[in-house]
Amino acid sequence: MDFLHRNGVLVIQHLQRDYRAYYDFLNFMSNVGDPRNIFSIYFPLWFQLNQTVGTKMVWVAVIGDWFNLIFKWILFGHRPYWWVQETQIYPNHSSPCLEQFPTTCETGPGSPSGHAMGSSCVWYVMVTAALSYTVNRLDKSSITLHRLTWSFLWSLFWLIQISVCISRVFIATHFPHQVILGVIGGMLVAEAFEHTPGIQTASLSTYLKTNLFLFLFALGFYLLLSLLDIDLLWSVPIAKKWCANPDWIHIDTTPFAGLVRNLGVLFGLGFAINSEMFLMSCQGENGYKPSFRMLCAITSLTTLQLYRFIKIPTHTEHLFYVLSFCKSASIPLTVVALIPYCIHMLMKPSEKKIN
Repeated sequence: MDFLHRNGVLVIQHLQRDYRAYYDFLNFMSNVGDPRNIFSIYFPLWFQLNQTVGTKMVWVAVIGDWFNLIFKWILFGHRPYWWVQETQIYPNHSSPCLEQFPTTCETGPGSPSGHAMGSSCVWYVMVTAALSYTVNRLDKSSITLHRLTWSFLWSLFWLIQISVCISRVFIATHFPHQVILGVIGGMLVAEAFEHTPGIQTASLSTYLKTNLFLFLFALGFYLLLSLLDIDLLWSVPIAKKWCANPDWIHIDTTPFAGLVRNLGVLFGLGFAINSEMFLMSCQGENGYKPSFRMLCAITSLTTLQLYRFIKIPTHTEHLFYVLSFCKSASIPLTVVALIPYCIHMLMKPSEKKIN
């Protein structure tokens, strides 16, 4: 691993030295790959465009991030910004200098990259959905147009993935091999869900059982390794020790924070998609109207941007996890049930007047 780490540091130094002027763009691409944006931007848009794709997107993101957590606990991957300080391979304490940024100091293990994995699995779902739609719309004789569409969409996919990967390496939060593993892992999870149609008709019981399984497996795995004297939170004190600015350390980058966030989203989606409000609005007469869907998408996106101003207290870790779960569960409840139902009720009086 020292070979991969040492050469990875050289790549990071090259990027930071020669591409420093592109920091704003790379920081933007890092945000594009942020798993939290899947639920606040991609999901609200796609759920109103196509409920099947929107539902699959949440499942892929949640299961993909869960696998990411398990693999991080297994692989014990170091992050560049602390590895250069901890390693003994550089003689006479001549460790390389890596610049740190406000988004550098993530506290969980580094392999595979969560940003790269989340970005690849969600964009894989979006590209395959767009291709499926265009294939059904295009005439069978339009082979050239189909090939152009296929080439454009997959070129866009790889352009975004490469940009996200470079951005994560640039800020010294991942080594190159970690982002490559993340991209491959995300695509494998997304492809697996292409052959799992059952999630579209999943009952509330299925959502609750899945949530319980994911939580108990992760907790059981954590406790089992703890009994073997393996500390799965080993990376947190190291991250705090070597982060250039203590204010850049955030509790929402710890391993359990991501798990709680994802379980909350899946829990909320299960309740929302099996609720009367969803059936009356999205599955009712208005659900097929483009104007209704557009209003739902715009209102959902606007409302979820306001969620960013809701700051969860971090002074008590257990309270943070409980409130984070509740906040995450409220996102699909708002997008899938509450907002569509409110817009459905507002549209009813106008329909009566027309009649």
